[in-house]
Amino acid sequence: MSVSVEKLEKNVVALEVTVEAEKFVSAVNQAAKVLAKKVNVPGFRKGKAPRRMVELHVGKEALYDEALDHLIGPAYAEAVIESGIDPVDRPNVDLVQIEEGKDLIFKAKVMVKPEVELGDYKGLKVEQGAAVVTEEEVMEALKSKQEQHARLITLEEGKVENDDTVTLDFEGFTDGVAFIGGKAENYELVIGSGTFIPGFEEGLIGTEIGQPVDVNVNFPDEYHSAELAGKEAVFKTLIKKIQRKELSALDDEFAKDVSEFETLDELKTDLRNKLMKTTEVRVKDEHAKAIVAKVVDNASVEIPEVMITERIRVMLDDLSRNLAQQGMTLEQYYQYTNSTEEVMQEQVRPQAAESVKMDLVLETIAKAEGIEVTEDEVDEEIKKVSERHGQDAALLKQTLIARGELPFYKQSMTSQKTVSFLVEQNT
Repeated sequence: MSVSVEKLEKNVVALEVTVEAEKFVSAVNQAAKVLAKKVNVPGFRKGKAPRRMVELHVGKEALYDEALDHLIGPAYAEAVIESGIDPVDRPNVDLVQIEEGKDLIFKAKVMVKPEVELGDYKGLKVEQGAAVVTEEEVMEALKSKQEQHARLITLEEGKVENDDTVTLDFEGFTDGVAFIGGKAENYELVIGSGTFIPGFEEGLIGTEIGQPVDVNVNFPDEYHSAELAGKEAVFKTLIKKIQRKELSALDDEFAKDVSEFETLDELKTDLRNKLMKTTEVRVKDEHAKAIVAKVVDNASVEIPEVMITERIRVMLDDLSRNLAQQGMTLEQYYQYTNSTEEVMQEQVRPQAAESVKMDLVLETIAKAEGIEVTEDEVDEEIKKVSERHGQDAALLKQTLIARGELPFYKQSMTSQKTVSFLVEQNT
């Protein structure tokens, strides 16, 4: 087999592939055997008709089509490897020559990854911000711990306040008629949590235990239930129990109760150290992102539309998986946000284009600088990941191979290694 490469318009190449006549004849003969098992040729049992009779029965064109179905794909894949091109879309294939006794020749026109024109990517001297933890942040972390260890005290009497946990009965009505899904008994609700539609929780503040109260609300125009969207409603409610947080005093006893430390000062020091570690990681991450953003901005590349469209698809697939973990579908999300798939695609388009450009720039720099990830480095990373998730490293690697994900895993590691290189060169 031989391959020639012709550059057409930007980011498009044409591969002219020549397959030896012998291979084509062999493929046609094999196609005849396959078709003989699929069709009924008078006078022959299925699968037993000779090629000449199969060809007379189905026609030469059908015979060639069957042969090409099994020949073009592998030949094109081999041509891609031999030519060293990097396709980003399916090829358009045209037959140039198809005749038994002669070489099969076809031309595959395909979009390839664009060439990146790198700008300055070394010596940019991007300064890293200082990692600072304020006393206010330490106190905020301390108060958060105080909230986590608060006790809920059941009130014998009193009125509902913000942050209280109440148990209530309620039933909702629109135009004097109860609506489906608007009734519950012994429902537990944290006031101020934003669980209910705007106005409901606020309408309960000041209510006493055992006091029936009508809460008037307006359903949002973009509410997921079309029957209720934009409508006025009244909820008849009854508070049955009020629970209020009781916070412990921030003193040495509190430190002993919630930690391994003996004093509040020791607990605050520990919180400050943990905050500092988190802040240092965040500052380093922001520094790396700033460097990469500048390097990407310095580069220029014309991105094929197909690459942006594919990245948008990947982003929406990721969103769909994240929503599924929260028990929501993408269609429900569109309803809640008063959006559509088309609107969402346009919203994420700029981010998708920038993401593709960043990948292309990092890939080009990796090639220019000879940055590669070794098999040992891949195995070491897989080992770390498996240990974090309590998995067997060998099994995880086999799973990645079986799913065809190992090349992407290696590519991601190469990108991270390239980012580390850029940080070293520009700090």
